[in-house]
Amino acid sequence: MKLPFQLDLSGKTVVITGGSGVLGASFAKALAACGAKVAILARKKESAQELLNEIEGEAAFFQADVTNIESLKQARDEVISKYGKPTILINGAGGNNPKATTEDEFYNPDAQMKDFFQLDLDALKMVFDLNFHGALLASQVFAKDLIGQEGASIINISSMNAYRPLTKIPAYSGAKAAVQNLTMWLATYFAGTGLRVNAIAPGFFVSHQNRDLLFDKEGKPTPRTGKILRATPMGRFGEADELLGTLFYLISPQASSFVTGVVIPVDGGFSAYSGV
Repeated sequence: MKLPFQLDLSGKTVVITGGSGVLGASFAKALAACGAKVAILARKKESAQELLNEIEGEAAFFQADVTNIESLKQARDEVISKYGKPTILINGAGGNNPKATTEDEFYNPDAQMKDFFQLDLDALKMVFDLNFHGALLASQVFAKDLIGQEGASIINISSMNAYRPLTKIPAYSGAKAAVQNLTMWLATYFAGTGLRVNAIAPGFFVSHQNRDLLFDKEGKPTPRTGKILRATPMGRFGEADELLGTLFYLISPQASSFVTGVVIPVDGGFSAYSGV
């Protein structure tokens, strides 16, 4: 794996929630290549097994549901038993739910499609639990172990949705906005302890969660993909490895020792473009 710059994480333990997802997998491979012991937290071992086979370095799977604090506490005990106290927590677990997604972009009472009024309450709660509460609970469980360690850091994964809500996905947009706010709150709260808290806001990357919105069953780009790419000055989706430079910068005490409470977009210019 080609790394953005040399980062020595020998002796460090990194916990990644949602570690078997597209972005989490890229993080896990890169951090293991830097010498870290990587704890991949996910709900199903099957989703992590292929990743473990690809990692060059020390990594292990730990079953955890980020919406369940007892599950996270059990995973924490297992991580410490195997690798010792973690130094870095990456809150990467997230996703949307089709039942929390509208089919229309603008309200039309005559349209025969799922609109705002038909969104499922349980699905809306699930999206907030996974994205916002998942980051909050994981931080509650692991932050005490991070405090006092050299290079202690929490990295949250935000989204372009946190800046401007995207059509069709109100719950996901709201939850990511909450993650961004939580990042700044935690950074302030822990500032005196040496624990830094920052976030990365990816632009548009193809993942397991959004693939059906971006491509049809034949693999052809949907109209939504066309709109996204027209609004992204670089005119393409991002690649997971293109987040690594920002991740390494935020993790590295040498590079970002005075940086906390920031959210860095990695978005191909999406947040800079006004549309004209």
